[in-house]
Amino acid sequence: MSKINCFLSSNTPGVWEETMAELIASKLVNRIYLFGQERPAELEDCCGFIPTDGKFSTQTIRKIADHSNGADFSLILTLETRIRFGLLALERFLELASSTGAGMIYSDFYDSAEGKLMAHPVIDYQTGSLRDDFEFGPVLLFNSSVLVRAVAGITESLEFGGLYQLRLKVSQQGLPLRIPEFLYSVETLDTRVSGKKMFDYVDPKNRAVQLEMEKAVTTYLKETEAYLEPVFEDLEFEEDSFPVEASVIIPVLNREKTVADAITSAMSQECDFEYNLILVDNHSTDRTTAIVKELALTYPRLIHVVPERRDLGIGGCWNVGIHHPRCGKFAVQLDSDDLYAEKDTLQLMVNAFYEQQCAMVVGSYQMCNFQLEEIPPGVVDHREWTPENGRNNALRINGLGAPRAFYTPVLRRINIPNVSYGEDYGVGLAISRHYQIGRIYKPLYLCRRWEDNSDASLSVEAQNKHNVYKDRLRSIELAARIKLNATG
Repeated sequence: MSKINCFLSSNTPGVWEETMAELIASKLVNRIYLFGQERPAELEDCCGFIPTDGKFSTQTIRKIADHSNGADFSLILTLETRIRFGLLALERFLELASSTGAGMIYSDFYDSAEGKLMAHPVIDYQTGSLRDDFEFGPVLLFNSSVLVRAVAGITESLEFGGLYQLRLKVSQQGLPLRIPEFLYSVETLDTRVSGKKMFDYVDPKNRAVQLEMEKAVTTYLKETEAYLEPVFEDLEFEEDSFPVEASVIIPVLNREKTVADAITSAMSQECDFEYNLILVDNHSTDRTTAIVKELALTYPRLIHVVPERRDLGIGGCWNVGIHHPRCGKFAVQLDSDDLYAEKDTLQLMVNAFYEQQCAMVVGSYQMCNFQLEEIPPGVVDHREWTPENGRNNALRINGLGAPRAFYTPVLRRINIPNVSYGEDYGVGLAISRHYQIGRIYKPLYLCRRWEDNSDASLSVEAQNKHNVYKDRLRSIELAARIKLNATG
């Protein structure tokens, strides 16, 4: 029967002992290796210790590969917490790994908190599952020979990105396989809601980590012929004639508490060009429509559009706005519950098109509560998006930032996916395939976080649905870029 070598971190005493005891009791386990900065005082005969830097660095992954010999499979526990395996769970992992030949296997699991188990499904891996924070759960089973080959192909040494490098390399030999069964439970460590977790990667203290992850994904894209050089198509900004230089686009549905603030913010912009506001009211059922109609009497440049269609998401509403005959040369985003930070925001974004020769501009924003008081993480500037490598790094991150503005002729050719999550990311990826995306690092936008935000507190199932869609967008974009590189 096939055997497993197990690897788990031992940096925190009192956490790993129960899990290790469970592994020792299994007849499927060949040997267990603890790794970390300090050797535990006592180890069972079937256990060994691997001195490492305490992180999942490239060096740590190489040492794991060196000790994976002697067993057909290698089990790596990636999170230092209490993990309890379900009935015959290791047998199930091993059975599917052996029968399918998959290089890497993971499964759904339970969160364990206060004696209760809560289902935590994960999602299937796609070619576009390139996010470094893709959630596998903390239990990964590798085919040892696949693991060794993958590690042998890693050429860069990273301090934080070793595990990310490993799974990108393994995926080149075959996509990781998900078992849609709850095979173990994990003691919950992070109980924050989704709206707070989603900004961890833009925290300045994580900047060094982000730069390493960018290196890893760039190497992967080059190896898979999906990398794009920083060479972009030219723009003249004279393709068509437009009634105004710019249009602020606001899709809205049931935002009676905030829509007046958004409209006033847009109408207060001071520019040296003509602009208007196209508000696409997606059949609101609260007082939103009445509020907009009343404000339209005050602001002649406010164009209130109620689409005939009732099958529109946010992206569909955007398409209604950009194809409106009164849409300007540049279409500039404003969400219905947010505000522009200053009166020169629109001017700065339009200037950026001409100064940076780009088809899309992405600004920076400041997080605030409903009362417009700053809240963590403060300013979000997405500095991981750079002209030099942004179009490649965009395939790793989960969003391109805000506020966004577009050169209307380009946007009309591509159009925006008719969905209400990820539509901006999808069109941004498509634009970046051919055109430069400009950046403004000054905060231009006050992004309100409150209970009615669409991503303030999402269930695991809702987060999974969003992530599946964004992974699919990346899969599509990868295929398009590989084809583009092949045909020239």
